[in-house]
Amino acid sequence: MKSKVLFLLTVVFTLSLSLHAQRGVRIGYIDTEYILENVPEYQEAISQLDDKAQKWNTEIQAKLSAVEQKRKDLSNEKALLTKELIDEREEDLTFEEQEILDYQQKRFGPNGDLMIQKKQLMQPIQDQIFAAVQDLAGSRKYDFIFDKSADVVMLYSAKQFDLSDQILKSIKRASKRKQVQTKAERKAAEDEEVVPEVNLELEEREKALEEKKAARESAVEKARQEKLAAREAKVKAAAERRQKILDDRAKAKQDKLDAKNKTTETETGKSADLKTTSETKTKAQLIEENRQKKLKDREARKKALDDKKKKILEERQKAKDSINNN
Repeated sequence: MKSKVLFLLTVVFTLSLSLHAQRGVRIGYIDTEYILENVPEYQEAISQLDDKAQKWNTEIQAKLSAVEQKRKDLSNEKALLTKELIDEREEDLTFEEQEILDYQQKRFGPNGDLMIQKKQLMQPIQDQIFAAVQDLAGSRKYDFIFDKSADVVMLYSAKQFDLSDQILKSIKRASKRKQVQTKAERKAAEDEEVVPEVNLELEEREKALEEKKAARESAVEKARQEKLAAREAKVKAAAERRQKILDDRAKAKQDKLDAKNKTTETETGKSADLKTTSETKTKAQLIEENRQKKLKDREARKKALDDKKKKILEERQKAKDSINNN
């Protein structure tokens, strides 16, 4: 900064010495900030832009507060949720927070809507100031006109060299002439149905801005849709896994119940068969079994008597043979 000032003073001093023999060097300055503060159209537009920025900031803060409240609610509910549900909700909150930050960058970033609109607002006024300075310097034969609001440090500036009011009057006169001309042209266009001239440069700039804005919104929407699709896929996969586990458990429980029922039915069938056989045998063969049993008992007794009789006869024969032998 000091080097710029020294260089500028050196140039001014050199030129003043070289031109001093011919005529005095005419130097003036303007205060751009003072001029802008006194242009009603500019101040009105700035006020509207500030209101818009305040509205955007309030909207962003409200969204961030909502996300922060959701984080607190999730922290309080973690004990009641599964890890998968916690991860899903944290991913949703991160996605919402990123969307808010993207929106904030879109509004207040270096290339955001606020800076773009401010540049669009400043450019016409700066062009008017520059044109007025050129006209004044040419008509009044000024050699140097500085801007007090710029980077050049002015340690002292006499009021008599301040051209800000003259530039301001020139801008206001031009603005009034433009308004009169605009009204006259509008009236003539209404009377004669003449199509007004189109500012192609402004339209191209607005079109480029709209295209850039649409591309940015499209990219954000695409990223959001991709994240939503990925999250839905995770939710679907988790639901399928849970359902498979439930189905496997239900199938195992049903198989176990079927096996138990089958065993019970088999035992019941056997008992029923035994009972049926017993009932049938009792009813149809009871008399025959009793008769056969009596016959067997009689034959057994008869055989026992025959065996006993035979034994007695054998003993007698042995005794008789023994006597004969003696």
